[in-house]
Amino acid sequence: MRPPFQRRRSRLDTDDGVLPLINVVFLLLIFFMLAGRLSSADPFEIAPPDSVSEGEPSETPSLILVAADGRMALDGEELPLERLVERLAPATEGGEARELRVKADGRVEASVVVDLLGRLDQAGIGKVMLLTLPPAGAG
Repeated sequence: MRPPFQRRRSRLDTDDGVLPLINVVFLLLIFFMLAGRLSSADPFEIAPPDSVSEGEPSETPSLILVAADGRMALDGEELPLERLVERLAPATEGGEARELRVKADGRVEASVVVDLLGRLDQAGIGKVMLLTLPPAGAG
């Protein structure tokens, strides 16, 4: 028998432990929504070629993208090749060799990439890293 004056617990009273869990889930959701996209999207889709190199690329501030149809972009801004080289020239005048990363689509004509690399060499770029995918089955 129930003691007198003791109230029966309602269904709402037992759900109090769920509220902090819901708060944590929403905080995690907000965190991953904010932190999930830290880099900007490329102006066009790039599918790099496979690589036999296992080394990680070093962090450098500038990235040149080369699309399958030959379009190019420097740090997310689409530019023609001549304008791209002009934009890089002032950075090499200080005597310090500049490093660049080139992310070229695997379907682009090799002559386009070779022409780009030649112009970068003429502009005084000290080091160019061609970004590639790791070999299949290396992951």
